[in-house]
Amino acid sequence: MRRRIALSVAACSLALSLAGCGVLSATSDGGDATPTKGDDITVGLLLPEKANTRYEKFDYPIIREKVASLTDNRGKVEYANAEQNAAKQAQQLQQMIDDRVDVILLDAVDSHAIAAGVTKAKEAGIPVIAYDRLAEGPIDAYISFDNELVGEVQGRTLLEAMGPDVDTSDKIVMMNGSPTDPNAKQFKQGALAELNGRVTIASSFDTKDWKPENAQANMAEAIKTIGAGNIAGVYSANDGMAAGVIKALEAAGVTKLPPITGQDAELAAVQRIVSGEQYMSVYKSYPAEAEAAAEMAVAKVQGKDIQFDALTRDRVDSPTHKDIPAQLVSVVALTRENIKQTVVSDGIYKISEICAGPYKAACAELGLK
Repeated sequence: MRRRIALSVAACSLALSLAGCGVLSATSDGGDATPTKGDDITVGLLLPEKANTRYEKFDYPIIREKVASLTDNRGKVEYANAEQNAAKQAQQLQQMIDDRVDVILLDAVDSHAIAAGVTKAKEAGIPVIAYDRLAEGPIDAYISFDNELVGEVQGRTLLEAMGPDVDTSDKIVMMNGSPTDPNAKQFKQGALAELNGRVTIASSFDTKDWKPENAQANMAEAIKTIGAGNIAGVYSANDGMAAGVIKALEAAGVTKLPPITGQDAELAAVQRIVSGEQYMSVYKSYPAEAEAAAEMAVAKVQGKDIQFDALTRDRVDSPTHKDIPAQLVSVVALTRENIKQTVVSDGIYKISEICAGPYKAACAELGLK
């Protein structure tokens, strides 16, 4: 994927929508564009799964509320979750085409398999915006976090955690994401850009469906091959898989865990970071992504072309289409040192949630109160 990162996005606080950055100031009323629809619009939202808590807790409600606020409470969101089933998502997409929704936000389970459905939507005159994952087919735009940067941040932070004397004698395990998710490939590319030549990647797995239990089985295999005591670090592409990695290490009798990465800043992962079981996660501001996606969808269907262009200043290539208008949002490494400045400050979690029960003492040591 080609990346052209807009500095205005990276400079903006991750907790704010782009409207708060002033990107939309010139076209907040639609400018010279002639709207094709008024406020009575329907946005179709297709999300991929429920195992990752972000989709039900953040993405859907934030998009629903933002669409309502942008349309004087007249716009609505038609929502469906595929629960990690590509065939089910294809049916959901077809249903939205049949229902004649005005625009579709699509977070694909399988970016390649969904291409035919995207083409059908295009033929029906329904714009499709790829959300969080770059779907194939004639999509109108793409919004996601800067996925290669995610991998770079993970790889770089893992090396830092392994210490200043890290070298190719140190063996690590790579627990990459699902091979059907294009984001997983980009995370892996970014991580390898940091890790190659610095450490030895002793085992590497592409983990089916991102499932923690699959990551646990993969890690158990790696431990048998490498030896638990010879694993100096683990690159895990997300937090759910990090939990599986930790279970495998503990089952093998490891009491001092090596540094382990993650992504998504799930509550359980933040708590593991507090307790020292997981070294880091990648914090991605879901409100920033979801609100901007809603703005893009509404602008597209209302014919506010100048506003839409302001929201899509980057360009990316998919395997089927080139020069796709895009917005790539920046990310930050979440460690014990910046929990308060990230997920707490942005209102993702309360300190009382993070520091419940067995995590109270560790939180007190970190000054989280």
